[in-house]
Amino acid sequence: MSARLDDFIKNNREQFDDLEPADELWQRIERGLPRQAYNERFKKKTFSFGFVLRMAAAVILIMAICFTGYVKFSSRVDLSTINPEYAQQQAHYASLVETKRSELKAVTKANPQLYEEFDTEFVRMDSVYKRLKSELPVSPDREKVLRAMIQNLQIQTQVLTQQLNMVEQYNKMKSAQKNEIKNI
Repeated sequence: MSARLDDFIKNNREQFDDLEPADELWQRIERGLPRQAYNERFKKKTFSFGFVLRMAAAVILIMAICFTGYVKFSSRVDLSTINPEYAQQQAHYASLVETKRSELKAVTKANPQLYEEFDTEFVRMDSVYKRLKSELPVSPDREKVLRAMIQNLQIQTQVLTQQLNMVEQYNKMKSAQKNEIKNI
């Protein structure tokens, strides 16, 4: 039966479409609606410029936070997957640099100007190390970059050792001068 009904509708489509409601019907329907409901229902929604700016700022802030998090967490590389031996060397030299740096800071407490001079050299070498570390995740030859990082740490260790030796010699010389003054 439904197939016959479908066929009948298809065959007589024009007869169904020729009737349209009169214009006054819509006017009567409109008059029957409460005015307030009609106005609220068809009222256009607008946003203030300040609201749009606040929303845009919020979206930009969220995107910046997400991008920063992505860059920070995607830049972490497990050094032992590149070369376990190099990873151990890097960890050893990094801890050695930190130890020697804290030693230097303790030894030069009496002479902060001397520490500042030494620290400027260390900061320069450390910035090279940080740049190498940031290049590591995107480098096609990670092992080469890791070797360069280790070499940088070795140089930092040597420089810090030399600085510690210089401070020791300076302190010995200073104490020798004090002893000479006392003997005179």
